[in-house]
Amino acid sequence: MGNFNNIKELPTNTEDKYVVIGAGPAGIGGAKALKENGIDFDAFEMGIDVGGLWNIKNPRSTMYESAHLISSKTMTEFKDFPMPEDTPDYPSHWQMCQYFKDYAKHFKLYDHYFFHTKVDNVEKNGDKWDVTITNENGTFTYTYKGVVIANGTLAEPNIPTFKGEFTGDLVHACKYKKADIFEGKRVLIVGAGNSGCDIAVDAVHRADKVHVSVRRGYYFIPKYVFGKPSDTIGGKLKFPRPIKQRLDAKILKWFTGDPERFGFPKPNYKMYESHPVINSLILHHIGQGDIKIQKDISHFEGKKVHFKDGTVEEYDVIMLATGYKLHYPFIDQKHLNWQGMAPEMYLNIFHPKHDNLFILGMIEATGLGWEGRYEQARLMAKYIKGLKDGKSSAKRFQKKKQGANPDMTGGYKYLKLERMSFYVDKDTYRGLLAKETKTMA
Repeated sequence: MGNFNNIKELPTNTEDKYVVIGAGPAGIGGAKALKENGIDFDAFEMGIDVGGLWNIKNPRSTMYESAHLISSKTMTEFKDFPMPEDTPDYPSHWQMCQYFKDYAKHFKLYDHYFFHTKVDNVEKNGDKWDVTITNENGTFTYTYKGVVIANGTLAEPNIPTFKGEFTGDLVHACKYKKADIFEGKRVLIVGAGNSGCDIAVDAVHRADKVHVSVRRGYYFIPKYVFGKPSDTIGGKLKFPRPIKQRLDAKILKWFTGDPERFGFPKPNYKMYESHPVINSLILHHIGQGDIKIQKDISHFEGKKVHFKDGTVEEYDVIMLATGYKLHYPFIDQKHLNWQGMAPEMYLNIFHPKHDNLFILGMIEATGLGWEGRYEQARLMAKYIKGLKDGKSSAKRFQKKKQGANPDMTGGYKYLKLERMSFYVDKDTYRGLLAKETKTMA
């Protein structure tokens, strides 16, 4: 095992250090924030390099060959490390992975990372934490001053159960890499979120038949409006939430039409109360007859799929684009204040009781970008430093984080789904982070 700039065999002097788990955008953002605030740390990544799921070579990556960013580069990049000018509006996963490597090199984060290193267990040890790791040297346990969990939210597949047995190939989208698996096959995609729509569009070029099964309606946002990335339009105009929801839904129909006409159910929620689908091609292919929308599944019977409207179709491949679950397998849920569908952490970062256990990246919001995740890390690092320096502002925050979370929804009534359990309104959330960071200065 070795780092790029600095070969290390094993961690040393760990009891005076924090540890960062993960090298995706939340992990490297956390590493940078700790370094900026003079907090010593090690960092572990089970993959071969930084990038998290964006590094298709990492063992838990859910990337596929055709994957691109669904938000534009200018709305997604770290603000103090812009993407190169020749980067396209919607970079590929290869370009994103290189961007994260360049970020880590620029801020000298490789000095801290141990790759090919899996975290097996994190357990309380007095006021510190025992962290057990496995790498090519063996299995070791180290005691750390604190733990920063940043292993991502999009790696553990959510696999629903169905009545009956399907005798074709039944796979989750986390295993999907390229479209040749659909060659000459009759394909059913279950779920029409962003990954499901991407995969369906891939499949039309190789499969004999492509259907998509949906349970609920969606709002579809094109990648371009007036020739510009759609998430860069209208940002200067601020409307009250109810007006914005109605206005944007109406404008959206001008550009995409009514998804119900294409076979989708009418959404039983308002605009922005679930993550929208950013895809310019799915409705195009449905309109051409390349893709057909089916209802929710009733049951399987061999290669036959019975839908709840009574329709029956045969398929060779079913691809489950059914999302992901929060997964922190190396630490007991009791340490994470797990309540219902997700850990209950103040601002989705801070444990209410432990002052040295944090989660970064357990957040989702339309348009939050990597900068929003770095802002999480910056507040965390300033809090750690503030406590160390005995600052009164940090002590006040220490008491505040033991209480209930402020309203982070911006008034949106998000769907009561596991994948939405850590969803926030971007502007509200970033405002809260900025306010707390300013008071911690």
